Amino acid sequence: MRAEISSLFGLNVYTNAGTYVGKISDMVLDVNNRKVTGLAISDINREIFDVPTKGVIIPYRWVVTSGDIVIIRDLINKFKKLEKEAYQE
Repeated sequence: MRAEISSLFGLNVYTNAGTYVGKISDMVLDVNNRKVTGLAISDINREIFDVPTKGVIIPYRWVVTSGDIVIIRDLINKFKKLEKEAYQE
């Protein structure tokens, strides 16, 4: 997938299950290998991320596609389920 990096800034991010994640505010770049390695997400969905920060960084390998929005794999909800199961035990 190729796109101008600047075209991704400000795009809404959703999981492939349709859950809002946040907006892209920045990117993590591996300059030596000329690749994007992460997306800095702001305006995050607090139901997904229980963190005190204003944003999170997610791995770029989670991205499925981008266009008017960015769609990532629905791995976030799987992590939440694992945390709930561990808490109940």
